[in-house]
Amino acid sequence: MTGVAGIAVAAWVWLLAGQGMFWRTDVRLPARREPARWPSVAVVVPARDEVEVLGVSLTSLLVQSYPGEAEIFLVDDGSTDGTGRLAAELRERHGGLPLTVTSPGEPPAGWTGKLWAVRHGIALARERTAAEYLLLTDADIAHRPDSLRELTAAAVAADLDVVSQMARLRVQTGWERLIVPAFVYFFAQLYPFRWINRHGSRTAAAAGGCVLIRSSTVTAANIPDAIRQSVIDDVALARAVKRSGGRIWLGLAERVDSVRPYPDLAELWRMVARSAYAQLRHNPAVLAGTVLGLALIYLVPPLAAIGGALAGAWPLCALGVAAWALMTGTYLPMLRYYGQPRWLAPLLPYTASLYLLMTVDSAFEHYRGRGAAWKGRTYSRPDTAPQPDTTAP
Repeated sequence: MTGVAGIAVAAWVWLLAGQGMFWRTDVRLPARREPARWPSVAVVVPARDEVEVLGVSLTSLLVQSYPGEAEIFLVDDGSTDGTGRLAAELRERHGGLPLTVTSPGEPPAGWTGKLWAVRHGIALARERTAAEYLLLTDADIAHRPDSLRELTAAAVAADLDVVSQMARLRVQTGWERLIVPAFVYFFAQLYPFRWINRHGSRTAAAAGGCVLIRSSTVTAANIPDAIRQSVIDDVALARAVKRSGGRIWLGLAERVDSVRPYPDLAELWRMVARSAYAQLRHNPAVLAGTVLGLALIYLVPPLAAIGGALAGAWPLCALGVAAWALMTGTYLPMLRYYGQPRWLAPLLPYTASLYLLMTVDSAFEHYRGRGAAWKGRTYSRPDTAPQPDTTAP
């Protein structure tokens, strides 16, 4: 056990120094300046059963203070709760940016509902406007009034093809405090922002709730057709852009917030488990490696520290304490970003154990034929899905 604890310490030393400084939370929008001419932007919002949050999120887009031309296209993806009707009412109530509400119908085989809605929205935007940029944003994302202005200024100033921000997720309930900051922490550990933002790096990811992308890049990367089956569409989009030679940037948000509530563990569990096994490419060997890795990095340290102390095995205890302390220290910046108390940091092993179980459950549901289920739809594995109809919507 002492040897295993030593490996855990070495792993944390490497993560601290060699994983792109993933634990730092200072990657915010790059330096920006007002362009001589503000480019036109089309905002595409796929929405499915979003009445609960649309009053906040869509209103925040309607009242954007953007100096250039901007238009919103809300794509109602088969909602049954009156999402499209509410969107039209909000347009009449608040005015602001022009808003078109449309619906593409059910997605054909081989398409996820969200990406089929995005495709329809992009096609309609191109018919109506000559937008130079597209803002792809989810229906549960609220933008501060200057969000679009700042995103576009950053893209133009740094000559970026994609500017994406990880929306600040809601953290109000006890379960949200325990799980949500860790979600962003684990994402940054897997996809270090500094690596993503380095031109020429192979690491690619974006945050699907807020993606500003150049229209010419959408064409060059064949988006969304090239990623039509992707459940984790934001990472797939970023990879497609990098393959096409585009430059991407991803960081933490200051003006973009998720307003979707996850009040209990069951909701958070579904949020993570619906895509966890897809992230592992539905590969049992990768799943086994992930489970062992999570256990080594997050569970061994507290077990060694507490077990070593109880057994009087002080070298084992010291190694466990060292690894646990390194883990705790790397988590503190994320808790500060979310305004959460420091005492949550030592509980990260417990949170990691929940994520481990969510990942295993994701695989279990996949093999039961219920994996990647979201809002009434269940998606097939990409290699088993029928070929889609790629005719224009």
